[in-house]
Amino acid sequence: MRASSPIARFLGAASCLSVLSGCVQGDDYVKPAINIPPAYRSAEVATSSPAAAIEDHWWTGYGDRHLDALVEEALTNNRDLRIATARVDEFAAILAGTKSQGLPQIGYGGSGSRARASEDKIPSIVDPKSTTFSALLSASWEIDLWGRIRRETEAARANLLASDEARRGVTLTLISSVIIGYVTLLDLDEQLRVSEATVAGRRKSVDVFEKRLAAGWISEFEMAQVRGEYEGALATLPPIHQAIALQENALSVLVGRNPGPIKRATPQELATFHQVTVPAGLPSELLIRRPDILQAEQQLIASNALIGAARALFFPRINLTSLFGLASSSLGGLFNGNANTWSFTGDVVGPIYTGGGLTAAVDQAEARREQSLANYELVIQNAFRDVDDSLANVQHSAEFREAVGRRVATLRRGVELANERYENGYSDYLEVLDTERSLFSAELQYASARGDYQRALVDLYRALGGDWTNLPPVTAATAQRPGGSK
Repeated sequence: MRASSPIARFLGAASCLSVLSGCVQGDDYVKPAINIPPAYRSAEVATSSPAAAIEDHWWTGYGDRHLDALVEEALTNNRDLRIATARVDEFAAILAGTKSQGLPQIGYGGSGSRARASEDKIPSIVDPKSTTFSALLSASWEIDLWGRIRRETEAARANLLASDEARRGVTLTLISSVIIGYVTLLDLDEQLRVSEATVAGRRKSVDVFEKRLAAGWISEFEMAQVRGEYEGALATLPPIHQAIALQENALSVLVGRNPGPIKRATPQELATFHQVTVPAGLPSELLIRRPDILQAEQQLIASNALIGAARALFFPRINLTSLFGLASSSLGGLFNGNANTWSFTGDVVGPIYTGGGLTAAVDQAEARREQSLANYELVIQNAFRDVDDSLANVQHSAEFREAVGRRVATLRRGVELANERYENGYSDYLEVLDTERSLFSAELQYASARGDYQRALVDLYRALGGDWTNLPPVTAATAQRPGGSK
């Protein structure tokens, strides 16, 4: 019973001081007021409401099993995402270490010694040999009277949340990059199909014109024109094959593989795919969607908390230390009641003069908070711009795609008419070649335009911060609501 009394005194004193530790330095975090625009400039692009029936993993709306598999593989194997996830674990450990500073630190120790003193310096009746055994239990606790540890813990928690938002940002970018890379592959496949069909058609024209040349119906000049157009179409194939190989290699590394081929949808499968609708929503929803905004806010919270931690350095640090042990000259007597030893110490250490060092530390913390605040506001402004740019890209790429599609339809009819005019002797073959050349260029442009539209949709997904559904309703008022940090 007597052995527990020092520990009881230690815990009692610590409890009393902890009750007084309410003088936390620094102001609590308050969310800054943000100037939120009432609507996007290109809001008319949106064709669905935020509550529209779109699945969480919106890209599954395409119905492309190959794309779904690539995204899942990337989320499992991508190295950048693994790095970001490990950083979250690192900051979680930092938070645990920071919190531990405010908890009692308990340790133990034991020792045994055997010594012999000089007989010339001790009485003859004293045994020159001595043996000592000891066991020690120690406890110490820094009383966070001024809130330094609590502010540092608050900052560490905010840094952990910021690292998690950074991980979400890497995930968002990864998914977008995989889908864009896949769409680009399909775009190149379509360009290859158009080029191969053109080459095949012009190969037939060469065969026909060679027979006509042999029969003396056409001139060498016309034959040279036909061969030139064939070779020109043939020359488009190597760059497309090269681009496909490079895109497959890039996408392979992105999903965590070594460079190699990528399985993708066939033209027949593409014909069955669905179209993904464009979401609508208020700009204020970005404040709970985009990882970069949430990350910047957590960094602001951390900077704000560290001001309080710096101000707390002006005040004394209070440490309580308690030691309870056993000491005896024999191992058998170590656990006798008379072998008990204990001590209880309270330390108060504070600054008197630091040459302006503590004031400089507070000034640094306040300057960092101003940097974080400016960065937070800049990230939000750039986010609004990013969404507006993406909406404009969706709108105008759709318009361009439709315009090029109409041009392709017109030129296909033009090729038919040009061939009829040539066969009936109303024009020379140069007119046919010019029209076919324009059609070939337009078909390649149409394949690229359709890819550009899909890439614009993916970029809009990224700009809006991810999936477009399952979000609580947010207004400009709630987005500016002050929030406290615990």
